[in-house]
Amino acid sequence: MTKDKYMDYRQAGVNVEAGRAFVRGISNLVAATHRPEVLGNFGGFSGFFQLPEGYKQPVLVSGTDGVGTKLKLAFQLNRHDTCGIDLVAMCANDVLTSGAEPLFFLDYLATGKLAQEQLTQVVAGIANGCQIAGCSLLGGETAEMPGFYQPGEYDLAGFCVGVAEKSQILDGSQVQTGDIAIGLASSGVHSNGFSLVRHIISENNISLDHTPEILNGANLGETLITPTRIYVKPILQAIRNGLEIHGMAHITGGGIPENLPRCLPENKSIHINITSWQIPPIFQWLATTGNVTIPEMFNTFNMGIGFVILVPPNQAETALQWFKSQDIPAYQIGEVIAGNQELIGMP
Repeated sequence: MTKDKYMDYRQAGVNVEAGRAFVRGISNLVAATHRPEVLGNFGGFSGFFQLPEGYKQPVLVSGTDGVGTKLKLAFQLNRHDTCGIDLVAMCANDVLTSGAEPLFFLDYLATGKLAQEQLTQVVAGIANGCQIAGCSLLGGETAEMPGFYQPGEYDLAGFCVGVAEKSQILDGSQVQTGDIAIGLASSGVHSNGFSLVRHIISENNISLDHTPEILNGANLGETLITPTRIYVKPILQAIRNGLEIHGMAHITGGGIPENLPRCLPENKSIHINITSWQIPPIFQWLATTGNVTIPEMFNTFNMGIGFVILVPPNQAETALQWFKSQDIPAYQIGEVIAGNQELIGMP
């Protein structure tokens, strides 16, 4: 190399000015999510959030997650406005299971080359998810990593912090024999099991434009990209309305068998009636097309139930009617019995 030939960061693949322009471009999206407790301005080294008033012994509750290989569908479809909702949902729904109210969210977005229009769509989705969950997008990190990701691809991770009154945290001790399990409908596959979804599609050489008859005219790609339902506001409002909830489970990877027992104490089980809700057509299509056994389906996917709450028997009907009024189909799917954190009745 000659002495008069200089190298810079941009030649190495990182465009600092584009990064600054991107941050400026998303500032309004971020500001639109801010709750009154947010202090300071977006773009500093850290975010500041003042605890809400009214808590005697506030406990911070945190969760972190990603979107997983569902992102591959976003790349194929060139659809980037929904995966941000998925990201918030995976974290905020987890925090909710303790009875906590999500307060703020931070994201980590990494890509090989910063494509401003594409990533602005992603952040718009994150901001949308935060507004649905009622939490503030407090900050985040956008990393441009040349050569690390395929062109046009990126990865996402999210971090959510909520707050709960210490005496009201759901830790399994409130669950009682006879409690009723209310299953809240998912919006579809949500953000789990997509390695199997993609394998089924690939092995059968199926296009995402395919319109299976069982989906009643719906496009396969659009059906699969449907974002994860966020249950935060309807559930928190139900609690404020007086609904007594003894336990909650977010049905994610591993389906009902892996996630529902996590809200139970050691001496309780749940008897599940898998005929109490109608399994959505997309799961029927996946099972048939991929020749996947029913037990494997239940151990991989949510099968139409994205969240479960446990309530006393005398409040089951109230819960069902409340979620119906919130346009969330709900079903009485089981009952708590004595046991050892088992699910009875699963295939």
